[in-house]
Amino acid sequence: MSVRLGGALLAGLVLLSAPVALALPKYRTEAARFLGHDKDDPLWQLSGKVMPCVTCHTQPQGGEGWNAFGQSLQAEFRAQPRATFRTVLRSVLAREADADADGYPDALELFARTLPGDPQSRPNRPLAALRAEFEKAGGLPDEKPKQ
Repeated sequence: MSVRLGGALLAGLVLLSAPVALALPKYRTEAARFLGHDKDDPLWQLSGKVMPCVTCHTQPQGGEGWNAFGQSLQAEFRAQPRATFRTVLRSVLAREADADADGYPDALELFARTLPGDPQSRPNRPLAALRAEFEKAGGLPDEKPKQ
């Protein structure tokens, strides 16, 4: 009886802690909020589709290895060592750079929910139409969150 109870308690603790373990890391959470990707899905923090690790990393699980977009963020952090992540992200996106050289600027790729560091991940809309949609939606958000 006590073995079953102990097993049940352990299983319960694992299940209760799973959302915390699966939640997005700090920078991914901040980027998702900054870009408004947190608005569509009430469980966005548990979703691997919202700001996947390969947005900046070369591996699906993150860690060592940065793609071209991640390297641009790293370079900006070195240039602005005291800046907030929102400031760094906005600075990189405001440059209109195309880290993966696929013809779509990084800001437009993030707006379209494609990966700015992967040339195989491209928006399915023409550049001009996507840019018009981006501008109509308000373009880049401000650095500081709205209160």
